[in-house]
Amino acid sequence: MKALRIYSIALGMAAIMFAGCTGTYLDLTPEMQNVLNNYYKDAEQLRKGVNSAYGILQAEGVYELANLVLGELPSDNTWDEVPANDNGNYGQLDLFSMTSANTIIDKAWSHHYKGIQQCNVILNRVDGIADMAETEKTNIKGEMCFLRGLMYFNLVRIFGDVQLVIKETTNPNDFFGQVRTPKEEVYKQIVQDLTDAFAMLPDAPAEKGKAAKGAAAALLGKVYLTLKDYDNSLKYLQEVEKFGYALLDEPADIFDVNNKGNKEVIFDVQFESGVNGNSEGSRAFQKFSPSGTVSGALGHNLPTKEVYGLFADNDKRKSAYFIVTKNGVIGTGKLKQTSATVADGGSNVIVLRYADVLLMLAECYAEKDNVSKSNEYLNLIKKRAGIEEVSIGDVTLIKEEIALERRKELVNEGHRWFDLIRTGKAVEVMNAYFTRTPGYTGITISELNYVQPIPQGQIDTDSATKQNEGYN
Repeated sequence: MKALRIYSIALGMAAIMFAGCTGTYLDLTPEMQNVLNNYYKDAEQLRKGVNSAYGILQAEGVYELANLVLGELPSDNTWDEVPANDNGNYGQLDLFSMTSANTIIDKAWSHHYKGIQQCNVILNRVDGIADMAETEKTNIKGEMCFLRGLMYFNLVRIFGDVQLVIKETTNPNDFFGQVRTPKEEVYKQIVQDLTDAFAMLPDAPAEKGKAAKGAAAALLGKVYLTLKDYDNSLKYLQEVEKFGYALLDEPADIFDVNNKGNKEVIFDVQFESGVNGNSEGSRAFQKFSPSGTVSGALGHNLPTKEVYGLFADNDKRKSAYFIVTKNGVIGTGKLKQTSATVADGGSNVIVLRYADVLLMLAECYAEKDNVSKSNEYLNLIKKRAGIEEVSIGDVTLIKEEIALERRKELVNEGHRWFDLIRTGKAVEVMNAYFTRTPGYTGITISELNYVQPIPQGQIDTDSATKQNEGYN
């Protein structure tokens, strides 16, 4: 999986027909001789395809690396210690010098579309499986709608308008010439997928790492919050509260590798050290550790001194969420070394957790001028952290306090940059940050920087795909 490199949607569509992807469930998709049209004929084969769809979440362009950096590194939460490492691909995100040749965005594009195609394949084939119970078919449809909605939500936030493909592509040539779909239409499909998923998914996951109703509700709440539809966001976020999720007493326990899938985790991507020839682990710990601390550490996506300084000394998250080297460089405590092979990390990547839901509920209530309820949910996070609770009566001030707590609570989890864009604060916050922070002299951004460049490989492959404004 980690060696996979696909240069366009069309090539991704072809690749899914002939190559598998290993997943947490450790079951391979069809061998090359099993042409797609002759596969997925029975329940066992279809289940392998479902596992493959989940396995794609482990890809470098999805949750192994790309989504963690694309949601943090352009923000004031993280920085690149050695921007020249990895051919400058991470440094470009930190310094807003992104080019269309950047390998991070190239893989984000191609790997997400590979996952979308796999979901489309399963959705197209599942009803034709004779030896599978209808209940299982319904659950599988829910899972694929959830995964497709998640991947399109990632794509539209990273790139803006993207090609919307919701049918299985059996001939890649059929895809050429499709222009990018306006993001408003993509969001409509995301909402539809997640609404369908919520209706079809079981209350509890079929097995660890799979989606259930709570995951669909949490993601749908986040999507509606992004669309500023606070009534619907509240509706689905409140649904999450019904499924037994809860804050853990100690922040350090959330990311303990011996406590995976704990009651705070709503949906995560599974990684494991020492499995399948070390192919099921993640390189995130190695890539995102301060240089010189572990073998091959590259110093990407490190917490800034500024975000670290926001935590009071009595805040239990300070020691749980960060490490500080003897040289004073700060690293994330949310990724752990689980093996002597540091590039084979076993920390899961949490996509949705209950603390995020509580803060979104606080934000929704603030947007609806219900400061009492907003304080109530905000203080659940503060109380768990061991810091002073608040009673804020001003709507503007409580929104600022919620944004601050989101910045702190979710640091290094891939949320900050998208939060700044969603709330309309990115230009103001980041230009002020560049002014006061050494190393960013002369950098300013505009709303054109809210999206990343379309990969040049995609444009070269299909001239119907046009570049985002502001990029060559």
